[in-house]
Amino acid sequence: MFHVGGARSALYNWAVARRSGGTFVLRVEDTDAARNRPEWIDGIISALAAIGISQADPHFEGPYFQSANAGRHREAALKLHAAGRAYYCDCTREQLAERTGSQQLGYDGFCRDRGLAHEPGRALRFRTPDEGETVVVDLIRGEPAFPNSAIEDFVIARGDGSPVFLLANVVDDLDEGITEVIRGEEHLSNTPKQQLLWQALDAVPPVWAHLPVIVNEKRQKLSKRRDKVALEDYLAEGYLPQAMVNYLMLLGWGPGGDREIMPYEELEQLFRIEDVNGSSAFFDLKKLTAFNGEYIRALPAEDFVAECTPWLIAPHAPWAPESYDPEVFAAVAPLAQTRLAVLADITTNVDFLFLDAPVDDEASWAKAMKPGARELLRDASAALDVAQWEAEPLKAALEAVAAAHGLKLGKAQAPVRVAVTGRTVGLPLFESLVALGRERTLARLAAAEERLARETAE
Repeated sequence: MFHVGGARSALYNWAVARRSGGTFVLRVEDTDAARNRPEWIDGIISALAAIGISQADPHFEGPYFQSANAGRHREAALKLHAAGRAYYCDCTREQLAERTGSQQLGYDGFCRDRGLAHEPGRALRFRTPDEGETVVVDLIRGEPAFPNSAIEDFVIARGDGSPVFLLANVVDDLDEGITEVIRGEEHLSNTPKQQLLWQALDAVPPVWAHLPVIVNEKRQKLSKRRDKVALEDYLAEGYLPQAMVNYLMLLGWGPGGDREIMPYEELEQLFRIEDVNGSSAFFDLKKLTAFNGEYIRALPAEDFVAECTPWLIAPHAPWAPESYDPEVFAAVAPLAQTRLAVLADITTNVDFLFLDAPVDDEASWAKAMKPGARELLRDASAALDVAQWEAEPLKAALEAVAAAHGLKLGKAQAPVRVAVTGRTVGLPLFESLVALGRERTLARLAAAEERLARETAE
């Protein structure tokens, strides 16, 4: 699944590429067979397309596959060895731990000057400089410096000759003409090693920008083990792609001023990678949901209906397919549009229209059906039965019933709403009754009255 942090990184890369007239390159680093499946790759491409990063755009290039460049990776490893920038090592982890007295300490350089030749089982290690420091020029974090003495001689090719990610990543960047690398800050620790590899291969390193980590409400890094992090999950719950894009763009950056909700095209024109804040970015679900509600309310009516449709048909809808009436939904859609925060909530807002009977919500029933509810429902049925079946006449009829029972309209509405819809909250009551129709409304009021009679008798 596509992590929202990955989506944020992709959007920042996309904005930089489009603003600069450059190219967004999608590379699938697929050398780990256990983490590589065609459907996952398709999922990445689909997720990118959902947030507006489309293969059809001239600024998009790829996907490239790291596995297709394996020959160049091996060639680079041998080049580094031939230039004296790498050496073969036959040390095991156990031997290293025995020499250093620790399982945690880095490699001690034991094989640096042994002059070992290539043999199966011998890893190839990069020879890091003994002195000086490697300075990473980062558009977000300034110029962090890493003492070379603290960088171990790291492996660039395994014992079977296959290059590791660090080297493969550098070679792919070189071959694909990558000039800017914008990625999460968890990769910052890899950067001095990669920069040394770029220099050893006689190439100028790219411009780096390491984005702030995204954290949850406990200020813990978002983790798929405890947090909802998949972009697809949010979209499946009815968060609009354009709302997700707007919110993700603001995780670590802001356009300035008080205005935050704006289309991606405006955000792109204002975006500067240098203005991204290096501090952790809080993924505030409440704020995202508020953004989504704003975007839902801004939809043209026909677009709102189209966006809701997946939740009104199988497999999401709890009613039989033949029970759904698009015209009935269209009639109440404007009422629902002003109330939804996520599209998935549309089902519970309108299910009373398409189910044979209202949902049985015990908590709502107990809250609304107080003493006197049975008599109120009886009188409401009689009044509504003869009323003109439009919202204002129905409201006036129930107001009169409420007054006769010494109640305000809101108190009288509660048992009627639960009897008809099954819930204490929902769309405006009288418009809902109009959509449901006289016959079904009166039948549900009668059923509720009968249930109250049974409960009283018991």
